[in-house]
Amino acid sequence: MNEALLRSLTPSVLTILVRRGADFAAAEDAVQDALVEALRVWAADPPRDAKGWLVTVAWRKFLDAARSDAARRRREDRLDEEPTPEPAPAVDDTLQLYFLCAHPSLTPASAVALTLRAVGGLTTRQIAQAYLVPEATMAQRISRAKRTVSGVRLDRAGDVATVLRVLYLVFNEGYSGDVDLAAEAIRLTRQLAAAIDHPEVAGLLALMLLHHARRPARTAPDGSLVPLAEQDRGRWDTAFIAEGVAVLQAALARDRLGEFQAQAAIAALHADAPAAEETDWVQIVEWYDELTRLTDSPVVRLNRAVAVGEADGPRAGLAALAALDASLPRHAAVAAYLHERDDDLATAARLYAEAARKAPNLAERDHLTRQAARLNARRHTQD
Repeated sequence: MNEALLRSLTPSVLTILVRRGADFAAAEDAVQDALVEALRVWAADPPRDAKGWLVTVAWRKFLDAARSDAARRRREDRLDEEPTPEPAPAVDDTLQLYFLCAHPSLTPASAVALTLRAVGGLTTRQIAQAYLVPEATMAQRISRAKRTVSGVRLDRAGDVATVLRVLYLVFNEGYSGDVDLAAEAIRLTRQLAAAIDHPEVAGLLALMLLHHARRPARTAPDGSLVPLAEQDRGRWDTAFIAEGVAVLQAALARDRLGEFQAQAAIAALHADAPAAEETDWVQIVEWYDELTRLTDSPVVRLNRAVAVGEADGPRAGLAALAALDASLPRHAAVAAYLHERDDDLATAARLYAEAARKAPNLAERDHLTRQAARLNARRHTQD
């Protein structure tokens, strides 16, 4: 049984049912039932037209459910008769499904869950494991999201920026449970890039590929974080880097710069450096200037301060940091790094300890705690 094939067909089958008149929630349930049926019978009797089989079975499941629900009797009367099984269309409007799952009325968490279920074809259990929440909690979240979008018609242009933000949220969750969300986000973004000619879609795909290339080197054997400057670049995936750079260059050539393209350009400059000390920090600062112009994000300004510290010296970085709100996430960690580079070990150690207390996860907390301990040990040695 080719589970990857089933997952790749899920969005197009779901879209066909919605186009035929099924509301989103009922259609999604019917498609999931059809997938279960496929897992049961395909191993012994695989169909010639997998997509057509799924459409036919899912539509039957939908009609059966509609007929059994007394509250939907009047709606059932308006349903078309069950179609004769026939090959499914080679092209459909699955792109609209991305927009529906990233509907502005949904919270980011609900949009991510619905995208993984409806577009990604993941089960509720897999999504719950990936987000480390009980399956019942995730089922409720997905059910609420389906009800929210059930009345939305698939006949309007969607917001590409919202879809990209949802996919980037999926990517940044990384890996947990038995679902690699980073790889899943790349798969879905590839699918989106094949369906829509948009430079920011390509920019996001390039960014994901370039970040994902560094994944094998990001953690030590004991699970501790390895900072970018200390990573073994021989472990970076050169195939992902080459693909990411090629996708980015094609996007930039269209001269419609967006934030994901700018972020990917920064990632590409890191990937291009054979060693950390050979990083082109001056050009990275220039890209951060572009990114600041596009987003005016405090987080971007925080990262820019690090780049300025590398390009022009730690005191220049601290001057850039001084203009930012100290309550920003990771502000203390950046300040600690810049003070360490300026040889102010006491201040750096104190700030690393402060950053550790504010860390969003255990791995980052442990890393920052070790940094503080390392500097305190150096100070005692110097004394």
